[in-house]
Amino acid sequence: MAEEQTTANFEQAIDELERVVKQLESGELPLEESLVLFERGVALSESCRKQLETAEARIEILVKRSSGVKPEPFDPKNQ
Repeated sequence: MAEEQTTANFEQAIDELERVVKQLESGELPLEESLVLFERGVALSESCRKQLETAEARIEILVKRSSGVKPEPFDPKNQ
């Protein structure tokens, strides 16, 4: 259940971050409101980064436990 909640929280944070970016890119907000939104965006970004790092660490542990498979960093260029 906690894993489902983390995924939902991550997805919600990404959705909110996208909305914040769109609002900031519009250029229609007063400076003070833009600063508040920017701070929120930074916090959301940091939260997502931490969740991704946690997921990556869990995956590495699971891969190491499996039948001798060595974890390798994901490289989208090789896909």
